[in-house]
Amino acid sequence: MRKSKPKKRIILPDPKFNDVQVTRFVNNMMFDGKKSIAYSIFYDAVEIAEKKTSENGLEVFKRALINISPAVEVKSRRVGGANFQVPTEVRPDRKIALGMKWLITYARKRGEKTMKEKLAGEIVSAAKGEGAAVKKKEDTHKMAEANKAFSHFRF
Repeated sequence: MRKSKPKKRIILPDPKFNDVQVTRFVNNMMFDGKKSIAYSIFYDAVEIAEKKTSENGLEVFKRALINISPAVEVKSRRVGGANFQVPTEVRPDRKIALGMKWLITYARKRGEKTMKEKLAGEIVSAAKGEGAAVKKKEDTHKMAEANKAFSHFRF
């Protein structure tokens, strides 16, 4: 570590729900700096999810994020000329970041027509504990479990 760590940027809460996590999600989802469009997509998706589940949309979104966030992941570590996949615990802020990225990625790959519908569908299925993003988390956990033998190589 030669240089000092960069300072954490302060993220302002979003206008509707007054929540910082929503802003982080919208920032991840945004293309070409079109933040207002990203916000409208998110709010509409939350509204659709609210209609589908008939409960608070923000709560459904938060539950979906918790269901997607991984506890362990594998990192590549070079020991004696061989690469090992070493399971490591995930930091809390990285957990949320990974969950958001997976949710957005798999929402974009869905078959519905608009991004609002895709995102709403992925949020609802993740909140139920199913869907592609939850499968990604389970695969990550399986990979870490399979490579538990190399956990003594941890950094």
